[in-house]
Amino acid sequence: MASITAGTILSWCDHRMLGFLLRRLPFWVREPLLIVVGSVLGARLIYLALHDEEWVPAGIGVAFLVFTVVRVHLVVRALRARGNPGPAAAEGGPVSEAAAQPQPQPQPQAPAGQRPTPAAAEKEPNAWGQAAAAVALFAAIGAVLWLEPELLPSQDAGTPQAAAASCASTEEEELPSAYRRTAPRAVTGDELCEALNRSGLATLLGTPAERATSASGTSGTAPLTDGKVAQPEAQVRFDTYTVHVSATYNELSIAQYVKLMEFGDETGIRTLSVHGRPAVLFSDHTMKIEIDLGSGGSGGPVEEGPLARTLSVALDGGDRGGFFDITVWSASGALPEDSALLGIAGSILPVIAERTA
Repeated sequence: MASITAGTILSWCDHRMLGFLLRRLPFWVREPLLIVVGSVLGARLIYLALHDEEWVPAGIGVAFLVFTVVRVHLVVRALRARGNPGPAAAEGGPVSEAAAQPQPQPQPQAPAGQRPTPAAAEKEPNAWGQAAAAVALFAAIGAVLWLEPELLPSQDAGTPQAAAASCASTEEEELPSAYRRTAPRAVTGDELCEALNRSGLATLLGTPAERATSASGTSGTAPLTDGKVAQPEAQVRFDTYTVHVSATYNELSIAQYVKLMEFGDETGIRTLSVHGRPAVLFSDHTMKIEIDLGSGGSGGPVEEGPLARTLSVALDGGDRGGFFDITVWSASGALPEDSALLGIAGSILPVIAERTA
């Protein structure tokens, strides 16, 4: 014998209760309700089917719309019968509520000399008012159902959304003297991190559902400069990509930088202009360094890491020296489109210009 679970019984009871409530509603409330719900669900299913290229929801949506057309036809016939009950009844159409009511019996004649007392007129319900109220109420419900995917997060219920990583502040540390000597003022690592770690960064990378797992910024100096060149850095890590941004306040221009690339291992070199500043795009491999913090104190050899894509932009439009580097890489070796790096540059350069003005 097939077993019946408690969930099956509850579902069957819920459907019976819903059908009972619908049958108990007045005609001029029930039919507009079914029309609104059927049209909203049908249109929504067809929209989702076209968006996701799935035809089963489209068929269900068409069925809802056909059901809605039938209900509209019934309401139109009922309205015609209410306005002209005689012909409608003769043609076999739906009989209005007023026509369906029993006719009043003839009243006995009043004695001579007395005026007949008029019978109290029964006030019929306003069909148009009921229909308008029902449509307004369930149109609001339909709007909520329609906008639910845009208003609510697309996560499973009960799964908390992880908060994005925040930049670790280093403002209490004293900045190197190179930052005070730089004119205009050099941006700090904290400012670079705050400009980079924004909510739209994952969208620019083509992974809008991801959240930053770590974010940091440092206010250091360029190597081999004896601490005389400010070089702040910031890095934001996602599950797929890692984004690294640095600013080097030296006298090397982008034009000179491009000439140096001709003697290096960089590939995919492409010169362009970003926000009116000279810039260059190129690819190069990262370096993989393993450090053993155990008792032995030894590490592995320096190895070639995954390929990275870098956009270098001059600090100013005149290309008088100094540049920003925006580098993106992934452990798998996959790289985003160049438009992602251009979008990152477009989002952080105005913020940095405001903070260093």
